[in-house]
Amino acid sequence: MTSLHSKIPAGPLAEKWTSYKWTQNLVNPANKRKLDIIVVGTGLAGASAAASFGELGFKVKAFCIHDSPRRAHSIAAQGGINATKNYKNDGDSVYRLFYDTIKGGDYRSREANVYRLAEVSGPIIDQCVAQGVPFAREYGGLLDNRSFGGALVSRTFYARGQTGQQLLLGAYGALCKEVNKGSVTMYTRREMMDLVIVDGRARGIIVRNTLTGELERHSAHAVLLATGGYGNVFFLSTMAMNSNGSAAWQCYKKGAYFGNPCFTQIHPTCIPVHGDYQSKLTLMSESLRNDGRIWVPKKAEDAEKIRMGTLRPTEIPDDNRDYYLERRYPAFGNLVPRDVASRAAKERCDAGFGVGSTGLAVYLDFEDAINRLGRNAIEAKYGNLFQMYEKIVDENPYNTPMMIFPAVHYIMGGLWVDYELQTTIPGLFAAGEANFSDHGANRLGASALMQGLSDGYFILPYTIQNYLADQIGVPRFKTDLPEFEKAERDVFDRIQRLLSIKGHRTVDSIHKELGHIMWNHVGMGRNGEGLAKAIELIRNLREEFWKEVKVPGKATDVNIELEKAIRLADYLEIGELMARDALHREESCGGHFREEYQTPEGEALRNDQDFAYVAAWEYTGYGKEPELHKEHIEFENIEVKQRNYKTS
Repeated sequence: MTSLHSKIPAGPLAEKWTSYKWTQNLVNPANKRKLDIIVVGTGLAGASAAASFGELGFKVKAFCIHDSPRRAHSIAAQGGINATKNYKNDGDSVYRLFYDTIKGGDYRSREANVYRLAEVSGPIIDQCVAQGVPFAREYGGLLDNRSFGGALVSRTFYARGQTGQQLLLGAYGALCKEVNKGSVTMYTRREMMDLVIVDGRARGIIVRNTLTGELERHSAHAVLLATGGYGNVFFLSTMAMNSNGSAAWQCYKKGAYFGNPCFTQIHPTCIPVHGDYQSKLTLMSESLRNDGRIWVPKKAEDAEKIRMGTLRPTEIPDDNRDYYLERRYPAFGNLVPRDVASRAAKERCDAGFGVGSTGLAVYLDFEDAINRLGRNAIEAKYGNLFQMYEKIVDENPYNTPMMIFPAVHYIMGGLWVDYELQTTIPGLFAAGEANFSDHGANRLGASALMQGLSDGYFILPYTIQNYLADQIGVPRFKTDLPEFEKAERDVFDRIQRLLSIKGHRTVDSIHKELGHIMWNHVGMGRNGEGLAKAIELIRNLREEFWKEVKVPGKATDVNIELEKAIRLADYLEIGELMARDALHREESCGGHFREEYQTPEGEALRNDQDFAYVAAWEYTGYGKEPELHKEHIEFENIEVKQRNYKTS
């Protein structure tokens, strides 16, 4: 049995990362050329890591599920990236970002990892500026900042409403340089199907060419997984349709522990569901909460008239509007963390004050900001976001308040990793949203881009080198080893089994049913009875999937339905583990809200005595209960207390 060892360096918190870098093992330039690294995923975390490894001199194989890394879901992160530059001179510091992140995650993350994240955040901005990322600037030419949820300072750097895209272009440029140089070999339209382990170490992967259906074997001295999160288990989410958790799940089945799988982020500013035929949801950037005010009618009868279409929001005077976040959380107002804002919106809608035709929406109103700053200023800051909203909803948000409602957005859970970002499988590393490491039970806005780039540019180039230092005498692996043959055969058999079922249900119909189970029982509000029911329902649905799914076409062509079926088979297992993890954690913390455990004011009620740990689950076999391992979290540098966003 694998034991959990976080490998946190000794010494004062502020010196741990420096101490690690001073004492790590290095590989000299000539030996780096002898070592191969596989990078799966080419979003921000993967592209920055692959470019950094190539620049160091390693031979890198990068695998992209799209036709280009530029299509990675990282582009959808609109609002900004956090960093402790303190350009506004408003009291920011490395410690304050560290504290805000720990508190925002409801004290369920490691101090050492989070402090390191805050420590390297500043150099990320310098790196990206050098790459030409067009961050917004003030009139005098200095980089501008804005605020995001969970902070009392302005530390978020941004490029209008397309920050993720611009950062990805910077990483993509660095990656292309290495591809041109020959240090990185790019494999596009490849989806990882399995991990290959040789003598207890990760030594390669099996991928499927999604254009030809061909299965390919690739070997390396180490493997980095940077494939994002598994939020599409809910079917409707803000994630791209191609985003999936299958690569991480196959690693879990090979021995990588899964950390905190139930920690799901619900984003408060999503365009509400408007029908039964949607395939995904659209996010409105959290940056809008800087100037937008969130409200619902004070009178239930006004809300009812709006739902019936006989009253417009602009006809409700200010005195009859409930700016409920400003009322409940006066210190932070509309900039409370995402989990807090999401639950508050749900509470108002459940109480009968929701708007829109479904009653599952609240308003995000810019009337006050337009009157205060002028329409031109608002258009300069948010124009592309307003345009996107209007094209989707056919309402002009300059004249009529936006409607928003919480939706699944980001997964804090992922493969368990130690301080070096290495999983419980030696030689297998995980970066970005694919690991669990930095956000605890809730991620602060603008921290996903920060984590992805910190992992790729500033952490993994050191930690993976430390691992590879004793591998320089290991020759390159051939892919005719029995371990590669077995892994490829297992993948082939799995695909053929799916194609041979020839049932009566489409992949999407089963996925939608799973999504309803997950949202209703493992979503914003959870309780013991519902979670136990969810486990039973998911098991029954999984049996039906393997009997009744219909996958048309062949394995040797472009076959989107086959791709979706492969991923859904994994979602049906991931969903059960998420429900099991949520059921065992008898407390509320961050995005994990058990209705049985809340304060009299309706806030999350933690149980630090019994649940101050990372839940790391070990796979024990198909249909068997996984084994729970606990990494206890200790806080030596901050005071653990009930989160409070009502005062500063």
